[in-house]
Amino acid sequence: MKDLSSSQIRQMYLDFFQSKGHTIEPSASLVPKDDPSLLWINSGVATMKKYFSGQVVPENPRLTSSQKSIRTNDIENVGKTARHHTLFEMLGNFSVGDYFKTEAINWAWELLTSPDWFGWDPDKLFMTVYPKDTDAKEAWEAAGVAPDHIIAVEDNFWDIGEGPSGPDSEIFYDRGESFNNLADDDPENYPGGENERYLEVWNIVFSQFNHEPDGTYKPLPRKNIDTGMGLERVVSIFQNAKTNFETDLFLPIIEKTAELSAGKKYGANHEDDVSFKVIADHARAITFAIGDGALPGNEGRGYVIRRLIRRAIVNGQKLGIEGAFLDQLVPVVGKIMESYYPDVLKQSDYIAKVVRSEEDRFGETLDGGLNLLNSLIADLKKQGGSQIAGADAFKLYDTYGFPVELTEEYADDQGITVDEDGFKAEMQKQKDRARNARGKQKAMGLQHDLLINVTTPSQYVGYTQLETKSQLTELVVDDQLADEATTGTAEAMFDTTPFYAEMGGQVADKGDIYDLDGNVVAHVADVQHAPNGQNLHTLTVVAPLKKGTTYELKVDAKFHSKVEKNHTATHLLDKALREVFGEHTQQAGSLVEGDYLRFDFTHFGQVDPADLAKAEAIVNEKIFAELPVTTVETDIESAKKMGAIALFSEKYGKVVRVVSAGDFVTEFCGGNHVKNTNEIGLFKITSESGVGAGVRRIEAVTSAAAYKYLQGRSEILDAVAGDLKVTQDAEVEQKVTSLQAQVKSLEQKQAALEGKLASQEASAVFDQVTEAGDYKLISGTVQVSKMDQLRALADTWREKALSDVLVLGAEVNGKANLIVAVSADKQKQVKAGDLIKAISPKINGGGGGRPNLAQAGGKNPAGLPDAMTAAVEWLEKQ
Repeated sequence: MKDLSSSQIRQMYLDFFQSKGHTIEPSASLVPKDDPSLLWINSGVATMKKYFSGQVVPENPRLTSSQKSIRTNDIENVGKTARHHTLFEMLGNFSVGDYFKTEAINWAWELLTSPDWFGWDPDKLFMTVYPKDTDAKEAWEAAGVAPDHIIAVEDNFWDIGEGPSGPDSEIFYDRGESFNNLADDDPENYPGGENERYLEVWNIVFSQFNHEPDGTYKPLPRKNIDTGMGLERVVSIFQNAKTNFETDLFLPIIEKTAELSAGKKYGANHEDDVSFKVIADHARAITFAIGDGALPGNEGRGYVIRRLIRRAIVNGQKLGIEGAFLDQLVPVVGKIMESYYPDVLKQSDYIAKVVRSEEDRFGETLDGGLNLLNSLIADLKKQGGSQIAGADAFKLYDTYGFPVELTEEYADDQGITVDEDGFKAEMQKQKDRARNARGKQKAMGLQHDLLINVTTPSQYVGYTQLETKSQLTELVVDDQLADEATTGTAEAMFDTTPFYAEMGGQVADKGDIYDLDGNVVAHVADVQHAPNGQNLHTLTVVAPLKKGTTYELKVDAKFHSKVEKNHTATHLLDKALREVFGEHTQQAGSLVEGDYLRFDFTHFGQVDPADLAKAEAIVNEKIFAELPVTTVETDIESAKKMGAIALFSEKYGKVVRVVSAGDFVTEFCGGNHVKNTNEIGLFKITSESGVGAGVRRIEAVTSAAAYKYLQGRSEILDAVAGDLKVTQDAEVEQKVTSLQAQVKSLEQKQAALEGKLASQEASAVFDQVTEAGDYKLISGTVQVSKMDQLRALADTWREKALSDVLVLGAEVNGKANLIVAVSADKQKQVKAGDLIKAISPKINGGGGGRPNLAQAGGKNPAGLPDAMTAAVEWLEKQ
């Protein structure tokens, strides 16, 4: 067997098929493009669908690729079997109406057995074929396969219902008797059966029929070849690995995990090995997924990433790893895959920040969640139960962030199930509560069923004109199509309109509707898109409106102009942030109002104020540079060649609008913009904050609003300067710094004086030692200004060894505080935490702590004397 690395094996496969006239297709993003049917790219052929369907004709009908893929349908098996993965690479060669069975089979045999390529022993290879596919059987024999190594299997027919289908041929490698896990006479002990000895490495699909709607199969006029070879499996054969995890694709990750663990070793025991494998697998998947632009979240792809990260964290805890660790595995994954996926290593710092942010987010609640889960399982076992209630599973999800699947897996390890129906019922209750809380806000979001079949055209002309004479073509009153509206609220369509419908973060235009005599008949409150794309105006009717009548539509030009300025500024800000933080920064939402703009973007960790100032400065530089703002309508591919960037998951038609501000930024956008950046006047960021895991939010103002904002701050500065009695603005900061230093000094002196007073007062308390059962007790209330002084008194008590137990109370800012301390020689008999829990109810509070020191707070200072009495009573019972 040749000694090859995974990188060499991948490249050898691609080189072989390139030598047979194939074009090497690059590995596509895991996030599908223009394919809503897929959550992830889950196979090599998934990226070739456009070619096989005829949607796109490839320049070369012969294609080959090594495609990264994600599948999570059987995630619970990852780590428990030899070959289950969430992320894997599928090597494949494809023929789009070009070569067929003979060439595909001959080339497969050549690649596998030729000394120039894989060089595997032919006696180790077995092929399965569909019983009726005599052509494939004959082709394998002609290629050199022994007849007794070709096995007919009824399941060898690839079919997913209507559409292309056909027989397939699977290739198995005999790993030898040492891998045999079944008896010789077991019916599954053959190539193609459920066993460990015969490993499937390649599947060749001969797509030659079309599965018709009536259930029949008709020959395809253009036959195709689609193959899939699992890289991880092939590498395990070359590297003589027991499982895929003992290869160079996983071992470095496992070894790094072992370094981070509490002395755990891979291979020492089965349970630990499962955790090592889960972590290694998931580290690869989350690294590649985030590298391709997906982010942790609560839905879709984001939920998959979040679940993988949290599943890995729980397995890390099983290995004794404390705190965040997955982020440290990201560069290890990048290094392993660098030869074919160099961008992963280049982005490793960013990917690690995303992972660390998610780890910290989960880490805050992990211990509490695991404690609750373990407690639930323990109680169930005591009671002889076997199922966690749906309400408890929902609490773990809602309060502690545990995906229900994670709870199910963890419970399954203990022989416990989860009430899935009960969990779903609790989830539905939460959704109902949220829906009821929203009420009927923004009812326009609920599209009218009666408009689904309304296809009357409505042309938007607001890019060039803000006033039009237009015919009212459709009218909706009280959720019914109507011919007239006399008062109240109505919705209307016009054959042409200058009113922008809310889209892409830009709010709708405002304005009025006039009759041809110049009288206002309606105010435009909102504009949204109807089901078939028309602009649907929400009107407040002040005079009768009639369908078929021509009206004059006038947009509020002042409001529209403000929106234009803020919208163009949003594009400038988007580009500026990418220049400052890096190209991984992406828009995560926006709102363009007349008074301000809001921009959400992906970034992990706090934003450095200096970086924020840089971004703001860049935007203003481009405003002052007086860049021309131009728009072009073109097709998507042409727009991409122009360098246009698509914003925030917008859906674009065949014809797109591209907006450019000079050479600085070019982006897809269907909104309204200024003609020149100088119209924006001024840009000022007013706030920056975090709004979710890895998402930051900037709010900003432009033009007159920016001037007004700065003027307000200037007035505040002038007022502060007056109070400080300084004449120059530059002196304000120096004066404030000086005053802060004085305040700090005074606070330190005050604290020292308060400490002395507390010590003097405590000395009287310390002199009063009483007997409480078998223990010497000092207790009482003192006057202090903060809890720190109570702890300082406890330290003094401990240094002087004045008694066995100390209980002090104080009223601080209207609230009760208690502290309990226990001497070192009495901590086996009396624990401070137990005593504080016993007496804190007297002050309507609670607390806890260590055996030697505990503290509590409460709302009832009047109960402090009762707490002292309760301490004596408790100690007497010990």
